[in-house]
Amino acid sequence: MTDQGDMPDGIPGKPTSASRTTLSHIMTSHDTNLLGTVHGGVIMKLVDDAAGAVAGRHSGGPAVTASMDEMAFLEPVRVGDLLHVKAQVNWTGRSSMEVGVRVMAERWNESTPATQVGSAYLVFAAVDAEGRPRPVPQVIPETEQDKRRNQEAQIRRTHRLARRQAIKELRERRAAEGYED
Repeated sequence: MTDQGDMPDGIPGKPTSASRTTLSHIMTSHDTNLLGTVHGGVIMKLVDDAAGAVAGRHSGGPAVTASMDEMAFLEPVRVGDLLHVKAQVNWTGRSSMEVGVRVMAERWNESTPATQVGSAYLVFAAVDAEGRPRPVPQVIPETEQDKRRNQEAQIRRTHRLARRQAIKELRERRAAEGYED
């Protein structure tokens, strides 16, 4: 790869800031669970929506969710909270991207700083019109924080691949021993 972030097939790299986005949404009574706080599934949908927009922007076309890692709910979200879902590409492979998401909440009628209420990491695969993987531009980290996120994403990728391989080997071993799952 060149210093400008070009991939071997000539696709120019893109800086982290090129696709970074924030999706904001006010939480209403329609978003609540039985405890009266915002349902985790509502937050997960917003996380997936923001991450999908970032993945599509970065890859220049359709991208589908391949996995969601480490969705952490740090604080409850309440009706009347203005939720800010901030997403950016942390790492890119040949056709996949890890998108990091931070969820912030602030009261709609107060001027206090937003509080982090959640975070997640999602992997997206860029696809063509037939649904086959297509190449994505390399992400070019711009700040020290972007560089740290890129390095952490590479560690998460290594762990995902190792976990997938270990599970595959376990299933093959169990099948060879006559167990059906």
